[in-house]
Amino acid sequence: MLQDAGGGIIADVRSVPLSRHFPWFSRSNLSARLASVGIGYMALGNNLGGRPRDARLYRDGFADYEAMARDPDFLVGLDRVEDAAARSRVCLMCAERDPLDCHRFLLVARRITERGLTVGHILHDGTIEAHAATEVRLLASDGEDCDLFAAGQSGRLASAYRRRAQRLAYRQDAPQRARLTGKR
Repeated sequence: MLQDAGGGIIADVRSVPLSRHFPWFSRSNLSARLASVGIGYMALGNNLGGRPRDARLYRDGFADYEAMARDPDFLVGLDRVEDAAARSRVCLMCAERDPLDCHRFLLVARRITERGLTVGHILHDGTIEAHAATEVRLLASDGEDCDLFAAGQSGRLASAYRRRAQRLAYRQDAPQRARLTGKR
């Protein structure tokens, strides 16, 4: 599917680029396989991953996508994607099947489009869905009855992003929070 989509570089945005169930998707195996077919690999989980290491990027134990989007390390990751996109088609990779269920849509792709880049999402059947079409699906799935005239389309979309992210963002357990904050 990646080759059919014309992908030249994978930007792996998984915070933990490993898979027990599908070892061919672990970082070392995946990067070697991609290299064998002429596709580059960029590990960007430290910058663009959905499980930040900085305790300030969590709110009530959940990853705070809005805070993450302002973080200097995140912005460096976006710069790297943008630089790579000037040379080749970049495909963001994470673990979820549907972009609506993944931080790569809710956080990363959203911010990439704000920079003026065109984003398409490769779906499980190989079709490419324009980011704007995924946003339409987000609004349709949101289920909130919102006054379009009061909030406007952009306000309604921002609210839908926020609500979806609050439901899906990575949640730390108590020992993880203690390690990040230094409180036991």
